[in-house]
Amino acid sequence: MKEFDLIVVGAGSGLDVASAFASQGKEVAVVEPGPLGGTCLNRGCIPSKMLIHRADIIDEIRDSERFHVDAEVQDIHFEDMVDEVNQEIHEDSQQIKQGIEQSENHTLYRTKTRFVDNETLDVSSAEAEEDRITADKIVVAAGTRPIVPPIDGVEDVDYMTSKEALELDEKPDDIVIIGGGYISAELAHFYNSMGVDITIIERNDTMLKYEDGEISEKYTEIARERFDVNTGFSAVEVEELEDDRIGVVAEDQDSNERSFEADELLIAAGREPNTDSLEVENTDIETDDRGYVEVNEYMQTSVDHIYALGDIVGKHPFKHAANLEADVALVNAFAGNRKEVDYTAMPHAIFTSPQIAGVGDTEEQLSEKGVDYRKAKYEYKKTGMGMALKEENGFVKVLASEDGEILGCHIIGAHASQQIHEVLVAMRSGDGKVSDIQDTIHIHPALNEVVQRAFNQL
Repeated sequence: MKEFDLIVVGAGSGLDVASAFASQGKEVAVVEPGPLGGTCLNRGCIPSKMLIHRADIIDEIRDSERFHVDAEVQDIHFEDMVDEVNQEIHEDSQQIKQGIEQSENHTLYRTKTRFVDNETLDVSSAEAEEDRITADKIVVAAGTRPIVPPIDGVEDVDYMTSKEALELDEKPDDIVIIGGGYISAELAHFYNSMGVDITIIERNDTMLKYEDGEISEKYTEIARERFDVNTGFSAVEVEELEDDRIGVVAEDQDSNERSFEADELLIAAGREPNTDSLEVENTDIETDDRGYVEVNEYMQTSVDHIYALGDIVGKHPFKHAANLEADVALVNAFAGNRKEVDYTAMPHAIFTSPQIAGVGDTEEQLSEKGVDYRKAKYEYKKTGMGMALKEENGFVKVLASEDGEILGCHIIGAHASQQIHEVLVAMRSGDGKVSDIQDTIHIHPALNEVVQRAFNQL
């Protein structure tokens, strides 16, 4: 059995820990059966945003008539578009692989793995009867995978998850999407901009249920103008129809049925941790009732020498959160527990149209906690740049305590993912007060004035 200083399970943000250990002359094993770079690079953030940017360009051209510009989209080379993006992703992943293979201190295992006990991992491949490894420290960063709900007939049809939806080599005429979360919103935007008819089945009353209520309501209203949105319905049956089409039956709480059909079925019903395939039950690693690895403030599991980070810990399923956790896990695994993870002002963004971004508590969360708060809202269209952009739907919503502490900020509208950042700086590096934004001089008529004016309402 080969011994290492560190084993990292998963080749996403866990590679930051692996590279740092290796740079100090430590022997490191990286175990990853799939493309290197993790979910974000290969089947998440990066390819989806590259495709979505192309969708945004198409929408800009189609929207040009509002600005008295005569332009049109004459053709969309869908296959070339998808091929180009996936080729770039493949090249980046291969560069990571080559870097690890060329390192004297890395050993790459291109196999699935499972825990044998607290100290041992089985990395046996088809070519090896038994291959086990151990290390002084282990980092579990094996991520999550799409949830496939137990819908009658689902195993008998050729459905897509977010992975396959980013790799289609032929544009369908229509898609039925099960789920109304961020993956659904982003991919619906992309495919609809490509000219695909979209039907969404969402069991809740609105899409994006985890967003602030006013944001999710506004987005659902906008989505209904583009897609066939069916809220309050759950998919109960799917079947293959003639001409390779797929049929879906959905029911509401009163058992009222609606039937849909499309060329493709996309299941976007959330994600679940890969702890089961790692067989963590063979260890003393504790998991919650959903299977996520439980960690303390040092990103340490219930087994002292095993750390965990990224989506598999179930804290914040964002790449920027995983990078933060990797930095904390690195320090503590290498030098002992001395650095605590700080999730203050952990933001998120949804790259649909319009964009959505948020940080801190929603109004609903504050109400549930019984926290007293003040709120204010300001619309894009009331600012100079909002008028220039003809931004009719966007707004910034601010939640603050009575003494001026920023409790949350939620934005829907153009460039929301950028607009949120001055609030993040105030909450994490400033005093975290409303006055941090109010007292900052904002360029006129830059779009960020809408943020300042929202804060000025408090």
